[in-house]
Amino acid sequence: MAHTRTFVLMAVLTALFASIGLVIGGQLGMVIALGMAGAMNLWSWYASDTMVLRLYRAQELSPEVAPDLYRLTAELAARAGLPTPRLYLIEEDQPNAFATGRSPEKGVVAVTRGLVERMSREELAGVIAHELAHIRNRDTLVMTITATLAGAIGLLANIAGSMRNQRGGPAVIASLVLTLLAPLLAMLVQLAISRGREYEADRVGAEICGDPRWLASALQRLHSEAAVRDNAVAEANPATAHLFIVNPLHAHARDSLFSTHPSLANRVAALMQMRPAAAPAATSKPSSAKPYRPWGR
Repeated sequence: MAHTRTFVLMAVLTALFASIGLVIGGQLGMVIALGMAGAMNLWSWYASDTMVLRLYRAQELSPEVAPDLYRLTAELAARAGLPTPRLYLIEEDQPNAFATGRSPEKGVVAVTRGLVERMSREELAGVIAHELAHIRNRDTLVMTITATLAGAIGLLANIAGSMRNQRGGPAVIASLVLTLLAPLLAMLVQLAISRGREYEADRVGAEICGDPRWLASALQRLHSEAAVRDNAVAEANPATAHLFIVNPLHAHARDSLFSTHPSLANRVAALMQMRPAAAPAATSKPSSAKPYRPWGR
């Protein structure tokens, strides 16, 4: 269902892109705009893991430094049918995490110090399973294609705006409407796709870790911590907020058209609906409040 919804939304972006090209009236500008946006986003896709890890000053963790964390991640990756991703540590007090990498073979999971030192082992398993779900679903690729289309729409809208004074009658009105509305609509669709991918990663992550209660408990704690602890780098670079498992900037009371993440209540409700089916697969007790210490016993 989530994959179908993502496909439909991406089809909307494609249709919007084609409509702007039709209003402009020429194919050359459309091809140039798409080529430029595609080249920029293709470069971003290949270098995205390096760029974002460098932005957050993340340092790679070795199995010797965090043996329990690596063991937990390897076990979950095996259950997900994935290679064990590289692990990086971000020196941030706010508990949070994100995944990057253009393919499962190049997967990266970055966790903050606040996450690994404040979550219980079960909660941490739920968070890592969520990020592994992003890697398995190739969400980095999906969001890169979405960004390409959204960027191309913005470029074409600017072209349409520059041309509207050279035309008369209905063409001016059509160009003006597209100039104003097309980038906004493209952004809304892009954010909707981002929220859809989060719901899907929650579902698959719950299946990977074996108990949706673990992830639900982690999300509740992450939201409460994010509301009172700042992530300075994220605040300075809000365009990266969609990468994290919860919004590092501020909490949302509900799903908003302009939010990158679904609301906490909706995510927890969706996870708890899975409980009857997923709980029998779990062999451990529900999440405890005892923090997990990955740096050794």
